[in-house]
Amino acid sequence: MSVLDIVSVVAIVAGALFFLAGTVGLLRFPDTFTRLHALTKADNLGLGLVVLGLLPHAGSVPAGAKLVCVWLLVLLGGACASQLIARTARMAERDEP
Repeated sequence: MSVLDIVSVVAIVAGALFFLAGTVGLLRFPDTFTRLHALTKADNLGLGLVVLGLLPHAGSVPAGAKLVCVWLLVLLGGACASQLIARTARMAERDEP
């Protein structure tokens, strides 16, 4: 195994651990807002580390660019979805008697 392979494995395993931490936060935290915070932060960093680990093995620059584009689109989609969920949760809290 080369040094690049070892760095890739470490980054991918670290990303998987961040995914696991986000899942634990989703299951353990008490309210919607803390769950969203834990999940979005951990998943964004986890996916970034997985992409970082996969980049050296992408094979070509366009394939690596596609990985980075997927990561950026997931970041954008996660931010939008989190905002919508948080807004809906806040409106539901206001409507409760």
